Amino acid sequence: MITFLSDYGYEDDFVGVCHAVIAGIAPDVRIIDLAHGLPRHQVRPAALALRNALPYTPPGVHLAVVDPEVGAERRAVALRTAEDERLLVGPDNGLLALATERFGGAVEVVEIGRSKWRLDPVSHTFHGRDIFAPVAAWLAAGWPLAEAGDPLDPAALVGIELPRPRHEEDGTLIAHVLSVDRFGNAALNVSHEDLTESGLRLGHPVLIEAGAGRRRRAHYAVTFADVAPGELLVYEDAWRTLAVAVNRGNAARELALRPDSELRLRAEP
Repeated sequence: MITFLSDYGYEDDFVGVCHAVIAGIAPDVRIIDLAHGLPRHQVRPAALALRNALPYTPPGVHLAVVDPEVGAERRAVALRTAEDERLLVGPDNGLLALATERFGGAVEVVEIGRSKWRLDPVSHTFHGRDIFAPVAAWLAAGWPLAEAGDPLDPAALVGIELPRPRHEEDGTLIAHVLSVDRFGNAALNVSHEDLTESGLRLGHPVLIEAGAGRRRRAHYAVTFADVAPGELLVYEDAWRTLAVAVNRGNAARELALRPDSELRLRAEP
């Protein structure tokens, strides 16, 4: 099995061509498309999506391509994780970092930019077709990772930094937007564990302060239907991450939110 995630979109032939390359090498391998409509050239939202999705997929080969520096000096890699022995293939630009960490880190890494399995000639701009897809296909066909390229120290892999929430003395929780989905729901950098110090209480109001002087009252709720249409809510999303939404509306538009926007949340009586 190969899972495939990218920012290629659905309007061009990029995804289909990668499927075709894989099928030509490993015709019996199943491909699961996780997402291809991710924000273009933005590594962090894709890294978050990959980390969140993989626990729900069987272990296998996981191909991910969001590659704004394609053709430059960034490495192309394939790696094996400590837990589940998952094989991740993609650019070494932080895209694989969160998923790798989620599965215990990398125990074996190879640099595949000059892999014997790459297509020839290699395009300067379409490494998804010419390097990543064929390497993923040969690995899914059962070939050992060591055959894919040259050994690389796992410590040399590029990481990715996520902002951390913090708590002020008056109980205010300072959070940042990690990503915004197409519904306008904003995922924050607040995990389930972070909530224990926040003072937020389920079913109670929360004062939200966003940029440009926007102050709104929301409710800390379980799901969208807990508030009336058009009302703002704070809730734990499917990944157990605190999020902000408007029931049948668009919280990102209403609060002018985008990735890295800072929010101040404070419990109200």
